[in-house]
Amino acid sequence: MPSVVVVGSVNADLVVSVAELPRPGETVTGGTFARHGGGKGANQAVAAARAGAHVAMVGAVGADDLGDEALRELAAEGIDVAAVTRLDGVPTGVAAIVVDAAGENFVAVASGANAEIDAAIVEEAVPRLIGRGGDGVVLLGHEVREPVVAAGIRAGREAGWRVLLNPAPARRLAEDLEGVILTPNAHEARALAGEEDLEVAARALAARTGAPVLVTLGAEGALLLDGEAERLPAPAVEVVDTTGAGDAVNGALAAELAAGRPLRDAARFAMAAAALSTRVAGARAGMPHRDEVLASL
Repeated sequence: MPSVVVVGSVNADLVVSVAELPRPGETVTGGTFARHGGGKGANQAVAAARAGAHVAMVGAVGADDLGDEALRELAAEGIDVAAVTRLDGVPTGVAAIVVDAAGENFVAVASGANAEIDAAIVEEAVPRLIGRGGDGVVLLGHEVREPVVAAGIRAGREAGWRVLLNPAPARRLAEDLEGVILTPNAHEARALAGEEDLEVAARALAARTGAPVLVTLGAEGALLLDGEAERLPAPAVEVVDTTGAGDAVNGALAAELAAGRPLRDAARFAMAAAALSTRVAGARAGMPHRDEVLASL
């Protein structure tokens, strides 16, 4: 049985690396191109699997070559993809990513099959994957529709599993978030809470959920609000590409919580995993395995 069930997006990432990010209306030449597996949900599933969890993915891809490749890549990581639906006449999701020499990026996504997942798929798949219970984590994100997120929250809660929601991109939150651990980045926390101060924003979100909040801060680490607010540092590394670092946080955090680690320890592990993931180009290529993270700690 899986200890982490990820409900989320599966994409193909089309990545152009350039010296500097273009400004609006500007064309930057001389870049290099690569194609990688992507989608926040799929990236988080890979991060959780490499961190030692048994992982199952719930999502959708098109009945196309990109979908075939996406499923092969996930299966090669040991992820159960039986609950990833193949949809005829709908393309697999695609993300266009531009990365500069400092590792910063911007991303545009064509959701494709990810926008076609419905609550019924989740309501059938998640309880079946969870089976007769045990301890585990349901991990959700905002690259699928709100009813899908709500269905995943319900299924995880009914099984007695912990539920993590990575609210990326920022949008209106699901109505019933009681007990759900939120993991926004700084921009998302401010947007969701309507507060500029990050600790105030985190407390507003925690008041909404009655649960801890982890706000990721990139190279500055994270703000963990679990009753008291605490800053968690990120290890210093030579950054190549920050794409997928947030996904590394979420997948590693889910794996550690599923293994029964205390939240603070799980968050420290997740921050180390995210830092290590930025050393290699691509959202997934640099995601570390468990022994690498433990060595860095």
